[in-house]
Amino acid sequence: MNLLVAFNGSDASVAALRYAASLARERGAHVTAILAHSKHEVIDSSSRWIPAAARGLLAEANAGILREIEHRFETLRDELGLGDALSLRQQPGRVDASLSEAARCFDALIVGKRDRDDDEHVSLNPDRIALISGRPVIVVPEGYDAGAAHNHAALAWDGSRAAARALSDSLRLLEEDGRVSVLTVGPRAPQPIDDLLTHLSRHGVEAIHENFPETHPVADTIIAYCQRHDPGLLVMGAYEHSKFREDFIGGVTHSILRDIRIPVLLSH
Repeated sequence: MNLLVAFNGSDASVAALRYAASLARERGAHVTAILAHSKHEVIDSSSRWIPAAARGLLAEANAGILREIEHRFETLRDELGLGDALSLRQQPGRVDASLSEAARCFDALIVGKRDRDDDEHVSLNPDRIALISGRPVIVVPEGYDAGAAHNHAALAWDGSRAAARALSDSLRLLEEDGRVSVLTVGPRAPQPIDDLLTHLSRHGVEAIHENFPETHPVADTIIAYCQRHDPGLLVMGAYEHSKFREDFIGGVTHSILRDIRIPVLLSH
């Protein structure tokens, strides 16, 4: 596997890097960490009225932030034990766009869950990246340290295009882990579920179907299941409705990313 990790120095990005390293050790993968960053300026330092000395101070402050992030990465390098299979590169530009473009040449992008305290010029939006990158995005919560051994995964299934894409993008992981709980909420026609379970079994995956009544919001039902059974990974489609609609009135993707405590694989 060829994995990309968004590393911005936050505790959540450290968890994402450790998760990627665990996956890499198990499967002989290479991990590229990318420090995507935009300009960190409240004023335009290129303006003519700003003295050259002031421009120099601003540039040094920006470079100092990046050096601190690189230093944190280097302190983790020996602990992760990947040797030459781990590298770091910087990518200036709009963070979400830079990560989305870079991810297209990798099997998956692994990111930390966004935190309001993240420095704005390295902050990222995992859901937006999943929407525009065309690649699966695995979102790892801060403090998650169980590694990438998912002997049990959960698949949120509603039969939608996005769910089918998430299934396809995760199948390589599911095949090796071998056990999946297919979660549905509300009444469902039996035939598509039967076809899905057959599809998984033909890929060597032991799958069971668990359907829940529509008595609570879908996101709450999925999160409650994950809290009870502690799967190593939740697989789901992102934004079957528009992102604007989800941002405006709330939705399954937004709620799960806000409250989940295990890694989530998103695809769109």
